[in-house]
Amino acid sequence: MTDAKEPSGPPPDTPDRSREPDARDTAPREGVSRRFFLKGAGLSIAAVGATGVAGVAADAQTDTQTGVPIVGPEPVRCSFQINGAARTAEIEPSTTLLDMVRDRFDLTGAKRVCDRGSCGACTMIVDGRPVNACSMLAVDAQGKEIRTVESVAEDGKLSPLQEAFVDCDALQCGFCTPGMVMACTALLERNPKPSGNDVRQAIAGNICRCGTYENILEAVAKATRKKGEFRVR
Repeated sequence: MTDAKEPSGPPPDTPDRSREPDARDTAPREGVSRRFFLKGAGLSIAAVGATGVAGVAADAQTDTQTGVPIVGPEPVRCSFQINGAARTAEIEPSTTLLDMVRDRFDLTGAKRVCDRGSCGACTMIVDGRPVNACSMLAVDAQGKEIRTVESVAEDGKLSPLQEAFVDCDALQCGFCTPGMVMACTALLERNPKPSGNDVRQAIAGNICRCGTYENILEAVAKATRKKGEFRVR
């Protein structure tokens, strides 16, 4: 007696769905895909803004999907206003403001410490606002007024704030000092008579690993008593 073999494949009345497309593959997708988002993010990093960069934007290609002007990956010529002087440099679009200022123009007052925007040692003043230069692309600083700690002293004479830092022993190792000076300078320019809480807020993004915060507060207080000597820009 021969055993009956079970038929292979689906029964005759059962439709074979193995060749049918999955509904998830054919359904229209809403929103932005992960691939499109990552592509757009990459393009945004290499994009040049519409203001202050006409010379670069004129030669830049435009992404057909986003309409964003793109520069790079080759170096591009950019123009800057640093400490009141016009400067130009050919930089890669990924260059940070900190790297550009230190490596291209030898303005090494701003320090690289954390390199991730958490310590404030690289603070510069851009259009009147303190910024972490390690977290800002240099191409985004075109057309803006960039000031480094080298601009605070005038004609070789320390500003009243810098003198107060020295008098009050508000610096120890010195790595945080340029960023602290710039953060406090920006504060005093917009508020010549800050309260203690105003100063604490202004330096909240600046870390002093030596712990001289009280001396820094005292230095700012001393500088405000010299209000007549502190020139607000």
